[in-house]
Amino acid sequence: METDQPNVTFIGTATTVLRIGGFTLLTDPNFLHRGQRAYLGKGLWSRRSTEPALTIPELPALDAVVLSHLHGDHFDRVARKGLDRELPIITTQAAERKLRKWGFRAAEGLPTWRSRELSRGSSTLRLTSLPGQHGPGALDRLLPDVMGTMIDLDRDGTRRFRLYVTGDTLRRPQLAEIPQRFPDIDAMLIHLGGTRIAGILVTMDAKQGADLVELIRPKLTVPIHYDDYPVFRSPLRHFVEEAKRRGLVSGVRTILRGETVPLTV
Repeated sequence: METDQPNVTFIGTATTVLRIGGFTLLTDPNFLHRGQRAYLGKGLWSRRSTEPALTIPELPALDAVVLSHLHGDHFDRVARKGLDRELPIITTQAAERKLRKWGFRAAEGLPTWRSRELSRGSSTLRLTSLPGQHGPGALDRLLPDVMGTMIDLDRDGTRRFRLYVTGDTLRRPQLAEIPQRFPDIDAMLIHLGGTRIAGILVTMDAKQGADLVELIRPKLTVPIHYDDYPVFRSPLRHFVEEAKRRGLVSGVRTILRGETVPLTV
């Protein structure tokens, strides 16, 4: 489905299909079924609580995958087996090395602030790697490198749309550079959940998520990554309540698994 209005289909966890200016992207492919375990590294597992809304054979034709980091709930064994090995995967440099060993020859790891462009006719989709930090302090060194992604649609040399996909980051000082470099953000897909590993927060909870909305000031915020695994401890309603308390809720659009919503207000 090609449309001039950018939209997102929510599959589950951080997995979405983005349709922007005739381009179709898949984010963080997690297609495990309810009850199957995702490997989180260092001997840690979490069992999925939900069903993905689509399977890999049901996906539309894709231009690329945007992978925030290589974790078992973001690129699982189903994706490793079922995705086209020639599909471009825009990700971190660490993830590129492993993906290429697995046979994904078009995986491309971007240093922070570096971009990759997809072009079709007069349209260009620019994917820029943004800073992210998965864990606090020394714990971050035990977790996979993570990136956010800015997705800019240009047509005939004019920017038409700008989307920020946060990735599994905490609210950290280095994120303040994002709105300085990329003002006028139309929409943000925010990874929430308040994930806790051994009691330590490794993804944004409601408070950190609302802090990031206040920092980025997108026209629209769509929360994802919030209830698919037991390690997610901060439910969506907590974020909505916090956004309401801060006067931000009018810019929040919630989405159900299997639902498609516009990314414009």
